[in-house]
Amino acid sequence: MGRLVAIVGRPNVGKSTLFNRLTQTRAAIVNDTSGTTRDRQYGKMDWNGMEMSVVDTGGWVVNSEDIFEGEINKQVQLAIEEADVILFVVDIKNGITDLDDHVAEILRRSGKKVIVVTNKDDNNESIYAEAEFYSLGLGKPFSISAINGTGTGDLLDEVVRLMPSEEGEEPEMELPRFAIVGRPNAGKSSLINSLMEQERNIVTDIAGTTRDSIYSRYNKFGFDFYLVDTAGIRKKNKVTEDIEYYSVLRSIRAIENSDVCILLIDATRGIEAQDVNIFSIIQKNRKGLVVLVNKWDLVEKKSQMTINAMESAIRERLAPFTDFPIIFGSAITKQRIFKVLETAIEVFKNRQIVIPTSQLNNVLQADITAYPPPAVKGKFIKIKYITMLKNARVPTFIFFCNLPQWIRDPYKRYLENRIREHWNLHGTMINLFFREK
Repeated sequence: MGRLVAIVGRPNVGKSTLFNRLTQTRAAIVNDTSGTTRDRQYGKMDWNGMEMSVVDTGGWVVNSEDIFEGEINKQVQLAIEEADVILFVVDIKNGITDLDDHVAEILRRSGKKVIVVTNKDDNNESIYAEAEFYSLGLGKPFSISAINGTGTGDLLDEVVRLMPSEEGEEPEMELPRFAIVGRPNAGKSSLINSLMEQERNIVTDIAGTTRDSIYSRYNKFGFDFYLVDTAGIRKKNKVTEDIEYYSVLRSIRAIENSDVCILLIDATRGIEAQDVNIFSIIQKNRKGLVVLVNKWDLVEKKSQMTINAMESAIRERLAPFTDFPIIFGSAITKQRIFKVLETAIEVFKNRQIVIPTSQLNNVLQADITAYPPPAVKGKFIKIKYITMLKNARVPTFIFFCNLPQWIRDPYKRYLENRIREHWNLHGTMINLFFREK
């Protein structure tokens, strides 16, 4: 189940610096996919074996220089709705401002778990200034320096302590879980309604996983799966209705709790930055992907040429990951919506592929011999043995070799392409790890 930490605070207190510090620790160690730094607002981190998502709310607002109270209110409101723990960042050098007081008041009323983070404590002398921040009424402040990392360990220990426990929270799920995501007005609700409306009687909701993810069981026409729906899709919320940025935040939980994401792209508008943002969250979580170009009934010239142009535009924007299905349809007219479900189930099956080790080595060693990794500083890299990780959520391949640190991205891509050529992994991301024998 996703655990979400949100960073809030007025401009220029160091929210983004803190965000970078928290997320890059993980990016450097765990996540060696290229192209994951497209968006600076959402990241993953790992502390003491607990994986969490981090959101920098400041990054979501346009022109954050001239942020006025209203914009900050929206950020804070959103953090309160979505996050499990909120980091309220203040500037220890400037002391408490009116805006800080104002934010503190909203946070106190929310009853959420909040940690006051006094930032810019770069020389430890400011520790005496820390006392002032008790007056915000949010408990003990944690002094850190986001720039050099002082104090962040203690802060993260506290975050882990406050995180809700996850035992017994998620229903046992053998069935695939699909999330329907996309930017506002791409047609998510219409698609959910087309699937659900007339089937109300056969759809059962399993609520109670977390307050805001609802699993709807869909069991009809030979399909059997859960739709992961978020409260954001169900109940319109005044605060976030008009802001595109927030729709991405709304999708985070749904994406994290699913196996395969159905990403809706509005055919009348083509692929936009917002779609790429949502895709990069799917990519960071290594989920399966089916793209539905929705509202296809509204496009004037529906020629093969238009289809090809749209398809290559989408693959180009989402590269280097291009091995996923794209379906042209319409949620309103129900054109091809069952094709979308069939494809999502295929992608789910592709994610569970098990390739015998002997087969893996026989086939890939031939490719490696044909095109070995380039030598570095006169040293030759030898890949001796390949195996697939058992019971991984994402197909994960481990390559044992003598100099794992010298295998570069282009060669990783070569190997990934070979794997995709030999086995059907259509629609699913894969992990490649290189280890010393």
